Amino acid sequence: MSLAGGIRAAAQRNPNKVVYKCGQTLRTYREFVERMDRISSGLSSGLGLKPGTHGAIVSQNCIEFMEILVGASQAGVALATVNPRLTPNEIVAVCDDAGAQVVFADAECAEALKDSRFATATTIIVIGDDLDSWLQQATGIIQLPVINEWDTLVIPYTSGTTGKPKGVLVPHRSRVITLFSCAVEYGCYSPDDRFLAIAPMCHGAGMLFALAPAFFGGYCEIMTKFEPEAVLRAYASEQITGFFGVPTHFKVMMGQEQAILDAGRNNVLRTVISNAAAMPQALKEVLIDYFGEGLLHETYGSTEASVVSNLRPADQLRKQQCVGQPFPYTQVKLLNTDGDECAPEEVGELFTLSPCLFNGYWQRDEETAEAFRDGWVTVGDMAKKDDEGHLYIVDRKKDMVISGGYNIFPREIEEWLFKHPDVADVAVVGVPDEKWGESLRAFIVGKGGAPVDAKSVAAFCDGQLSGFKIPKDIVMIDSLPRNANGKVLKTELRKND
Repeated sequence: MSLAGGIRAAAQRNPNKVVYKCGQTLRTYREFVERMDRISSGLSSGLGLKPGTHGAIVSQNCIEFMEILVGASQAGVALATVNPRLTPNEIVAVCDDAGAQVVFADAECAEALKDSRFATATTIIVIGDDLDSWLQQATGIIQLPVINEWDTLVIPYTSGTTGKPKGVLVPHRSRVITLFSCAVEYGCYSPDDRFLAIAPMCHGAGMLFALAPAFFGGYCEIMTKFEPEAVLRAYASEQITGFFGVPTHFKVMMGQEQAILDAGRNNVLRTVISNAAAMPQALKEVLIDYFGEGLLHETYGSTEASVVSNLRPADQLRKQQCVGQPFPYTQVKLLNTDGDECAPEEVGELFTLSPCLFNGYWQRDEETAEAFRDGWVTVGDMAKKDDEGHLYIVDRKKDMVISGGYNIFPREIEEWLFKHPDVADVAVVGVPDEKWGESLRAFIVGKGGAPVDAKSVAAFCDGQLSGFKIPKDIVMIDSLPRNANGKVLKTELRKND
């Protein structure tokens, strides 16, 4: 039960078919399998990495990302998938935490990391000529190691209530079973389908939806970055049948000139998938008007539990602010504070049970124990069900902010801003943003009541936090609202206009 096994089977059916296109680069199934095998050989025979060891990849979207991921997986080397938008210090911290022994980096990230020192990684392979040269030295695989379906496939990093990144141990079986569920639910992953991948592959959904076409023998065009006009052109020129994006993508696309929108129409598109943040109902109506009825799916999930639920096309306008019903193989229950299952319309903590759950957090036993209850997994989301069993997320992972499809955890930002010489107290929250879904707002108590402006905050954070983590909206406040235990009442801050 492996990604490599599925792609190898697809390659045997049609080895000369193009599986991926990125820019002007094309890769056939035969070429993809040959390169993934050489990566496996290079890791095991060349670098001597044994099954169970870890590596890392920090790269923008590219065909090589897929080849490296799948090649490492069949060698038993689990890769930490690192956001290339992080600062060098943040990238090194993730790689060191994962115990990565090899790091694959695109040219831009490699340049940024040239003066960095890793605790465990002794080999840095730059995607491009360096990778190609390394592959030429590797031989084809003679014998693959035995990989158990429960072994770790990949280690995406997420943050908890402490704001410190933690590795999510995702097993092979989780992603393979999720792929089959996607094929059933979305109906756009047959060998005849053509998918468009624009979401960052360092994140779970972006990676999953870009892998599915190759796993089932289809075709996928990869875009290195989101350019709305290019995306709309690709719909028509590539005869795209399936597409995944986050609400920010769709908002920007629908804001293009009418001539560009008209040029992007095609009559073969079957599936449009949205994930990562709640989609405003008004935007749903615009998308359905543009793409047509019967295409839009809104999916809810987490790195830990994979895809949990899906609101299918027939219910998009009927069920508002809804994330649908449980995915295939998936059970969901909502528990109140007494541990009892909630009645319809009663808000409770959402728990998931499926064969797609994660194995735990890397070297975080306490957080792992908190996530599991009798085999069911929770990530702290609060939800309710209606009388038809449809789910509605009430609060997203406590204080997490989702901006432009990226998960941002305010505690990390707060901890850094507390070091600002003029900041006495600070709280960061997410506020609705028409373009990004949410944006960051920092409530700051200045020392001695002195004001702290956005430019000062940006300058202080520059080089320490990624650009998308730096609050642009600063609100000065006399004191932060707190409860009797001293906890900041962020619900009150969010009401502040």
